[in-house]
Amino acid sequence: MDQAQEGWDKTTDTLVGFAQRSSYASLSPEVVHAVKLRVIDCFASALGAYDNPTSELARKVAARSRTDHPSTVWGSNLQTTPEAAAFANGVMTRVLDISDTYLGKSRGHPSDMISGILALAESVRADGKAVINAITLAYDVYCSFCDAIDVNSKGWDQPVYGVLGCVLGIAHVLSLTREQTANAVALALAPNMSLAQARRGNLSNWKGCAGANASRNTVFAAQLAQDGFTGPTAVFEGHGGLWEVIGRHDWPLPSGTHLITQTHLKCLPICYHGQSAVFAALDLRKQVAVSDIDAVMVDGYKAAHMMMGNDPTRWAPATRETADHSMPYVVAAALLDGAVTDASFTPAKMTDPAMAAMMAKIKMQSDAGLEKFYPEGAPARVNIRTKAGQTLSKEVIYPRGHAKNPLPEPDVLAKFHEFTAPRLDAARRSELINTLLNLDQVDDIAAVIRRLAA
Repeated sequence: MDQAQEGWDKTTDTLVGFAQRSSYASLSPEVVHAVKLRVIDCFASALGAYDNPTSELARKVAARSRTDHPSTVWGSNLQTTPEAAAFANGVMTRVLDISDTYLGKSRGHPSDMISGILALAESVRADGKAVINAITLAYDVYCSFCDAIDVNSKGWDQPVYGVLGCVLGIAHVLSLTREQTANAVALALAPNMSLAQARRGNLSNWKGCAGANASRNTVFAAQLAQDGFTGPTAVFEGHGGLWEVIGRHDWPLPSGTHLITQTHLKCLPICYHGQSAVFAALDLRKQVAVSDIDAVMVDGYKAAHMMMGNDPTRWAPATRETADHSMPYVVAAALLDGAVTDASFTPAKMTDPAMAAMMAKIKMQSDAGLEKFYPEGAPARVNIRTKAGQTLSKEVIYPRGHAKNPLPEPDVLAKFHEFTAPRLDAARRSELINTLLNLDQVDDIAAVIRRLAA
């Protein structure tokens, strides 16, 4: 089809058609179960970050807004607009860097979109099947875009993937027409390109907010389209459109498969590119006394080196956000403490002389042999030289939680219990797990969301 229907450019028309063909009835039990586990993981990540200072700031913003059709800030009784809830809940989901990820030509955190989809779904009292289908659709768009095009190398950040996936999922929940959905895509993309600078150098707390902001903006875009606002009809292919900005690319959308099953869950609250190195370091720590370590070399792939070891700030992190994206920091924490948790990033830990001394022993380099495993895997090799001259080495290709080394359901549920325990008692946690594992039977998602209140 050379000319898209209704005056829209071909890419917009293709995306809208893909979205409108999606249906819950076509989803396999495996895909439905994968969605349920990722919603559980998302809630775990968010409630675990409830008391984080950035989360508190996001709730303060949300508290300023009111509406007749509210959405809930998770973990609380705070009712606000769907846009503000999408932002606050998305910030909580991402701020500890423990939510899911996807690796393709580029990478990102597709669960950033769940806060937007659920906020809108709650406000219109959608059922569980609609939510499951919307999340599956959003992940298919987000992850296939990551596979096709590396916007990061062009100077743009991962929320560019999120605005497109999330707005199509939300449009499906709202049952927008074809024309409204096309307008929603244009109104989400044109105003919301996000700069990659958010993930360079000394990282600010916006690192954990950018995806949440994308979800907030897609809620707004979909509502604009529903109310009759129109967007540019050639947002991809026209003069000044996305392809002119980043270069024209083929973008095959999934056929016969759903990419949510290929996303990776996190066990450690750090950048995904550091997961394998930390697991390797934890294994080696069993074999050597910390006082005997003379030098550490971390071998990785180019993207890991670029994100976690290619900037002086990674050897002198001044913020939690920089520290959890610092390879020397997270490996040093693993070797010194035998664990990497949220407690690894306190101001006292970050300024500990022992941490600085261990980081000074750590170097990182790209390794051509490991590069061939990425993005299928997330490889790392940690090499420790002892003061006696002995060399110890451990290589990890698929860290725990990777799609090829997946967390079994009991481990995902254990993560939910661990991260939500400060907010929810045991009976409430068990009740929520049972409800979420039967999400397809839920008639009104609002009733589920409001059970998250402490």
